[in-house]
Amino acid sequence: MIAKLQRKYALSEQGAKDLIIGCIACAVQNISLMFPVALLYTLVGDLMTGTVREHAAVYIAGSILCVGLIFLTTWFQYNATYFATYRESGVRRITLAEKLRRIPLSFFGERDLADLTSTIMADSTSLEQVFSHYVPEFAGAIVSTILVALGLFCFDWRMALACLWVLPVSFAIVWLSAKVQEGFSRKSMAAKLACADGIQECIESVRDLKSCNAEEKYLEGLTEKIRAVEHRAVISEFGTAVFVVSASLILKLGIATCALVGGILLIDGSLDVLTFFMYLLVVSRLYDPLQSALQNLAAIISMRTSIARMNEILDCPVQTGSDKLTNDGCDIVFDHVGFEYNSGETVLNDVSFTARQGEVTALVGPSGGGKTTVSRLAARFWDATRGKVSVGGMDITKADPEALLSLYSIVFQDVTLFDNTILENIRIGRKDASDDEVIAAAKLANCEEFAMKLPDGWNSNIGENGCTLSGGERQRISIARAFLKDAPIILLDEATASLDVENETLIQSALSRLICNKTVLVIAHRMRTVASADKIVVLKDGCVAESGTPAELMRAGGEFARMSALQTQSANWTI
Repeated sequence: MIAKLQRKYALSEQGAKDLIIGCIACAVQNISLMFPVALLYTLVGDLMTGTVREHAAVYIAGSILCVGLIFLTTWFQYNATYFATYRESGVRRITLAEKLRRIPLSFFGERDLADLTSTIMADSTSLEQVFSHYVPEFAGAIVSTILVALGLFCFDWRMALACLWVLPVSFAIVWLSAKVQEGFSRKSMAAKLACADGIQECIESVRDLKSCNAEEKYLEGLTEKIRAVEHRAVISEFGTAVFVVSASLILKLGIATCALVGGILLIDGSLDVLTFFMYLLVVSRLYDPLQSALQNLAAIISMRTSIARMNEILDCPVQTGSDKLTNDGCDIVFDHVGFEYNSGETVLNDVSFTARQGEVTALVGPSGGGKTTVSRLAARFWDATRGKVSVGGMDITKADPEALLSLYSIVFQDVTLFDNTILENIRIGRKDASDDEVIAAAKLANCEEFAMKLPDGWNSNIGENGCTLSGGERQRISIARAFLKDAPIILLDEATASLDVENETLIQSALSRLICNKTVLVIAHRMRTVASADKIVVLKDGCVAESGTPAELMRAGGEFARMSALQTQSANWTI
């Protein structure tokens, strides 16, 4: 049962146990609210027989006992639902974040980042209300109603049927609307995500929109997305209300049938007045939690979409492997490697080459040829569809991804910086590094030139994603991280693309000092960047078109020679 609840509601094991306790607490609290009804029933009986004074002390004590019982059960219910739910909400967010940390990066290429953010934040927040209000109260209402129903049948089965026939009909109406409500929820969620994407895109591209005088046109489209969210919300609420209100109306018919059947039986003499009064009391109390239960059931159904989105993350397979690395050296070998996305699009086909330790291996070729994919496979950001990638003879799919990455220093083409100081941004490369070590790495990457111009030097805050720095300065911080980590394998994805000629020369000089006895894999588009590489692998259409030293490839007159000639021509172009 615990496992089923974990799966059904995206809960932890403790969260599933707390949910069961919360449901029991709600049922106990609902039953405790029936004790005043029982006390009133006996009071009316004594009023009819004139024995109230004889039992006055019992009624006073009973009233005090009812108040105390209701207080205790309500306190227990509050703790078992609200506090437990908020604890589970924290666990759920941490679990999702931890799972995202361990799944392959290919997952992020398939999912919208705004969608993932919405799942962790908005969906988790929505589920707080589901598990603090809807699920426990719904389960508690069902359990308490069943127990009360059994008692009603013990007194008079005819009156019990008159009171309870509406229950299965009402709940069936809401339950049978599940597919319709799920459809509303999915469309509403899609509209919200489209709106969130539009707002985020607008903020990120505001500079380009202004420069192209496209703000007004873009905002018109964004306005439509916002209106679509409002439209879907109205439709979703109305669609749910149609079923819930219809079910509530039928539920209220139970009072009428109880009074009608009770009146007929009373006139017929087969039912006494006191029992008739008791059924009227019970039915008036019984339907209140059930009416809330109908609304709770509709809310639970609508939350299936959010739960499914969470389970999609939790069910995603993770990359596993041994924490102990068994590599002998750091040669990177691609052995007949093929890779394709889940969509079936083939990116690499039968790629084989070796990047040897102590050498610089450059990956060049036309855009879309598979260069970046090769570097991602080398670091096991993704796993190859076919073939094998090994480091020092070790199949990287047998190694834990985090342990494997201890061998790599990586400089991405797209730099990500944090709203922190220059020192702390570089220290990401090795968290236990001293300030002197960080500064030494920064100087190797030629960061000193711009850092000393800032008000606080190395301790200057660079803003969100380094917004106060130029593209070249941001790239140099990224390169400094790689210097600081000082790993035996270096992956450079267009590492000098944002640098001017002077800084590019300085960085290449620093790289020459850094790469001694290391495996270096460089992705570059500018042929002069890789002119001194030990080996060049030309990738075209996902295949190795040719490989060899720069001199060998120039003499062969193949793809590399053609690209070099084209770049020479473009360098001589003038306005």
